[in-house]
Amino acid sequence: MKSPPWIHTMTGSGFSSGDAKFTLRGTKTFSRRQYTRCLSRAHDDQTQRLTSLLSAAMAAPTDSTSETPTNKKQKKSKNTVDDTELLTVPDGWTEPKFTREDNPKGLLEESSFATLFPKYREAYLKECWPLVQKALGDVFINAKLDLIEGSMTVHTTKKTFDPYAILRARDLIKLLARSVPFEQAVRILEDDMACDIIKIGTLVRNRERFVKRRQRLIGPKGSTLKALELLTNCYVMVQGNTVSALGPFNGLKEVRKVVLETMKNIHPIYNIKTLMIKRELANDPELRTQSWERFLPNFRHKSLSKRKQPKKKTVKKEYTPFPPPQPESKIDKELATGEFFLRESEKRRKKMTEIKVKQAEALSKKQEQRQKDFIPPKEKPAVKKTKPATTENKIDIQALKEKVKKAKSKKLGAPPVNPETPSAKDGKRKKLKR
Repeated sequence: MKSPPWIHTMTGSGFSSGDAKFTLRGTKTFSRRQYTRCLSRAHDDQTQRLTSLLSAAMAAPTDSTSETPTNKKQKKSKNTVDDTELLTVPDGWTEPKFTREDNPKGLLEESSFATLFPKYREAYLKECWPLVQKALGDVFINAKLDLIEGSMTVHTTKKTFDPYAILRARDLIKLLARSVPFEQAVRILEDDMACDIIKIGTLVRNRERFVKRRQRLIGPKGSTLKALELLTNCYVMVQGNTVSALGPFNGLKEVRKVVLETMKNIHPIYNIKTLMIKRELANDPELRTQSWERFLPNFRHKSLSKRKQPKKKTVKKEYTPFPPPQPESKIDKELATGEFFLRESEKRRKKMTEIKVKQAEALSKKQEQRQKDFIPPKEKPAVKKTKPATTENKIDIQALKEKVKKAKSKKLGAPPVNPETPSAKDGKRKKLKR
């Protein structure tokens, strides 16, 4: 029994190959032989057309042959651009905003994100939630706060035209859940802003060590964190087991590096110093394109202090393959001293004498301790020893007498040398009056 002929069904307006066109209307069935003939004709026509085009191109004179090689070099130099110009972003350039004209039809599907928040954030979120809804309403995204479940949900609407707006809204609720205030978290809706939530809880095993390193990142009165914010143009919030950062992309990269190295026991002041140097170098247009390795400080890890040595050190004896000598027994010691050959009565007498000597020594020590309380302490002499008068300390009495006589001769308020008695003076005055 012969197999049925091969049938091929073709629908549509047809196909074209070069100048030859085969149009079909409706649906028509072809046998295998008819179909191969049509394909071979179309292939032959296409090859003829290509060969004619190639021959015409080879025969026609080209304008480029008349140009000199110098003109080619000039054209190349005009078209080529330096790599440095391609890598650097021109000053003052800003990315154009995404408007409704870029996506007038909106989104096809609805997207939503949800996140949980701790119990202590409930009161704050309840107060600022109208502001959150207002900020997200500008980009046509709905927000929902569920206080029973303890979750925040954001989802797109039919009016949403920016596909990236839902991702920004997701970051907003994440930052609010991590104790970032609304005034800072709402900045994530801007185009040049991004956020990063760094998990630091599992980087250090010991809890006390973790708390110390986290406090080292904050610094005294938050000074280290403030310096990091000024150098990276980012807002940094340390809360619990996470560090939330909000700012430009380059700043977030530096913040993550500083945070992770701080948890690895590298002090943040080293990274802050390098950031300050980089900031100064970036302002210089000449050094902007050069390598900065020669300017950046190279901090080496100092070797840790040696382990504290114990007060009593046990010195290990040298290893010897031979066993230690056997200790002497009691009989060996008696044989060495000759006690082994004494009689028992002599041994007892010897022991008694030894005991009596020990008792006498102990008794004398006790008596000395008792007598200490009755011995008077040595008293210091009451009269101080007079030092022999030196030539420098001697007083010249004759010189002093002469000074006193001169002072009396001069009338400096001192009484006269031979003062008259008051009775004689009164008698002279009475005579004068008479």
